[in-house]
Amino acid sequence: MQNSDEGTVDAAEQPADVKVSGYSWYALGILVLVYILNFVDRNIMSILAEDIKADLGIGDADLGFLYGTAFGVFYALFGIPLGKLADSWHRIRLMTIGLALWSAMTALSGFAKSFTTLGVARIGVGVGEATASPAAYSLISDWFPKRMRATALAIYSSGLYLGGGISLFIGGLIVERWNNAYPGGGPLDLVGWQAAFLSVGIPGLLLAALVITLKEPIRGQADGIVSEPVRDPFRGFVNELFAVIPPFTVFQAAKHGSRALLMNILGALAIGGAAYGLILLTGNVPQWIALGIGYYAVFSWATTLRRRDPPAFALIWGSPAFLCTILGYGMVAFAAYAVSFWAAPYAIRVLGESPSIVGWWIGGPGALGGFLGVIIGGKVADMLRDRNPSGRLLVVLFGVLAPVIPLIVAFTTSTVWLFYLLNFVISLFASSALGAAAATSQDLVLPRMRGTATATFFLSTTLVGLALGPYLAGQVSTLTGSLSTGVLSLLVAAPIGSILLIAAYRLLPGAEASVVERARAAGEAI
Repeated sequence: MQNSDEGTVDAAEQPADVKVSGYSWYALGILVLVYILNFVDRNIMSILAEDIKADLGIGDADLGFLYGTAFGVFYALFGIPLGKLADSWHRIRLMTIGLALWSAMTALSGFAKSFTTLGVARIGVGVGEATASPAAYSLISDWFPKRMRATALAIYSSGLYLGGGISLFIGGLIVERWNNAYPGGGPLDLVGWQAAFLSVGIPGLLLAALVITLKEPIRGQADGIVSEPVRDPFRGFVNELFAVIPPFTVFQAAKHGSRALLMNILGALAIGGAAYGLILLTGNVPQWIALGIGYYAVFSWATTLRRRDPPAFALIWGSPAFLCTILGYGMVAFAAYAVSFWAAPYAIRVLGESPSIVGWWIGGPGALGGFLGVIIGGKVADMLRDRNPSGRLLVVLFGVLAPVIPLIVAFTTSTVWLFYLLNFVISLFASSALGAAAATSQDLVLPRMRGTATATFFLSTTLVGLALGPYLAGQVSTLTGSLSTGVLSLLVAAPIGSILLIAAYRLLPGAEASVVERARAAGEAI
């Protein structure tokens, strides 16, 4: 037996289908609390959007940028090196540090006085939150065997929907009561939306003290493929950081020769040219500069990963099944993130509802729908996988197609109760896909690669879903003067997602069966 920071043992001593301990369920419960707070801090901007728009003098496209792109690009980029750190360092410590950082930055959002300062704070929230899911996915995959993984990840993911719903309820209540009590600004000259940011940011610092008490599990124990501890985990983190954060990406490419440098520069020019064209088309400079940096950074990272870790590249970027799965789910996220952000402003602006009422009737049912959907979806996905290796992807496909008709009706009706009901249905249907997609991404890689695979999974949900969906709806709303038209433009995701997931369905059985074989062929010592 080997003892280490993670308590490594021989694979033979730890069967893959072990009974799940009570402590695993307790630890999962703590991670759900972390994810709830994660999405409270992330999503509270939705209910505050109308007040922020009025106070800072910005438009719908700017709101979409602050909610989606400013947060999402840096969440995605830092998720890559932090995912690598989750694969090699103490995951509990990493999550604790990240929780403290994003909570502090959420609280600091309460002191923002301009579009720029709020944007910087949102970037900080994104960097901190990038620690959570790579660490959590890896931890859960070690606490729960493969046969229960989609269910466990779905339970964890329920925090997304609970947090999103709670954020609307709390935010609506605080902003309305604060503004009524202090019409000209309260203590420290804060208005309602600023007080709301402070109110949800500070509790995260307290939760961090509980998270640090969790015990680090044995890496790979649930699969019987125990990973050796990494001697210098921060070396890999720094290498990943330099591989993904411009301008260090250029120097990193240059270390691998003139051909690698030329490829990196050509990639930068192509992506920069596309971003410039979109700036000319839309007139939105921050959106496309941020997104261009994001896509260039991902390009740089993927090309260096191929040289630095060929087995990981082969199982992630070299796997059509993996890519089609995460991009297919990215289309679910594209629409879901946008609807979750714009539903509250739509009810306030178009239907004439008050923030506190909207927070209750969108937040509560939305949280319930998301919670039920992700749990039921995870259970159904696991049952379908028992009968069919690709069965989980049927649940992801359902998540792409089922919300289409409810979305069309919800954002064209003038009946308030129907709008609230259909938001519940949209949340129920869209959330069903997450556990299935997440579990599939974990099953297609080796245990040591799970943090990196999770970071790649979230590249799709953020750089495709979060960074484009809310912004697109806001941009179309700005151009047409109709928020309804802006939200309905999201329907473009349905046919794209369907094509990707049908391809993934066909490719998955062969890809999953050959994981170890393809890793060995790429040089993995296993």
